[in-house]
Amino acid sequence: MKHIFHWAGLASIVLACLLLVLPGATEAARHTPVHELNYFQTSKVKVDGRDALRIEIGMDRRNLEYSVSSRTYLNRQLIVDMDNTTPGELRKDISLDSKLARSVKLSEMENRHTQVRVDLLSDVDTANYKVYTAEVDRQARKPYRLVIEILEPQTAAKGFETVSGLAGHVIVIDPGHGGSDSGAVGPTGVMEKNVTLSVAKKVSSILEQSGARTIMTRKTDIDVYAPNDTATEELQARCNMANYAPGAQLFVSIHCNAFSNPAASGMESYYYEPSANGARLAQLLNEELEKAGGLLNRGVKTANFYVIKHTNVPASLVELGFITNDREEQLLNSEDYQNKLAAAIVRAIARYFQ
Repeated sequence: MKHIFHWAGLASIVLACLLLVLPGATEAARHTPVHELNYFQTSKVKVDGRDALRIEIGMDRRNLEYSVSSRTYLNRQLIVDMDNTTPGELRKDISLDSKLARSVKLSEMENRHTQVRVDLLSDVDTANYKVYTAEVDRQARKPYRLVIEILEPQTAAKGFETVSGLAGHVIVIDPGHGGSDSGAVGPTGVMEKNVTLSVAKKVSSILEQSGARTIMTRKTDIDVYAPNDTATEELQARCNMANYAPGAQLFVSIHCNAFSNPAASGMESYYYEPSANGARLAQLLNEELEKAGGLLNRGVKTANFYVIKHTNVPASLVELGFITNDREEQLLNSEDYQNKLAAAIVRAIARYFQ
């Protein structure tokens, strides 16, 4: 009986293999039209009243199927995956002369699947790009094409002046705590994680307006590594944002202080002692925050805080004030005061590069 089952099983396998190679099994795939890419053009345009970069990738037939995704962790990439396509003779790596995007890369990920990656110079936000297909334009001599429009980001920090000396620099901004970790909590319930995120967003916005590129370890109320992660996992994930981000030059971690005695007050800045550049950054941050905030200056100090010890670029951690102090909690939760602190941090960073 064992031999009977053996041969029966073998027959089933052979039959399955024969079915796989029958013409009908692959007929649909063979007859699906393949779009060969044959046209590339960029232009500066206005979209909804905003400056925009338009990227047009043409092909030899209609009805393209595609999907759009993005990467925001270390690179700012807009990604379009196109089914049943081949790059044809188009260049695979195209540099762009634009303030909105750095380059376009075309890759044949697998047979009949092409991926377009656009390296952006600002955040990958759905409000800042459009992707669609356009019909043949015979008058302009344009084929059926995929159109990608990268729009200039809308100003998020109106009323702030740009700061000179920042263009082209890459800065990592770390809003302390977040997600499952609220950080310290003030007498009326103001949470450190919300203050640090609000100030960090303002810092990032001013830096971007001044021509710098910013990388925020978090942009919303989340754990950077994972919800309820360990302290080491969370802090290392923040360090990795600086250690692996292309071109990162500085790391600034933003926090609020706390103490059991509600009378404790003031601001201070920290650096990891072996780093001379970290010490210089901490000193500049301390000077500017003192002038802008008017709080007691507790000085520039050394510390072994994980995020300034384990980053590969000059780093400083600032304590904006004591959230456990009644008066300072109110200040830290004030929009006007946060604006002053954000502007001070940016001025310090600009002085560092000068």
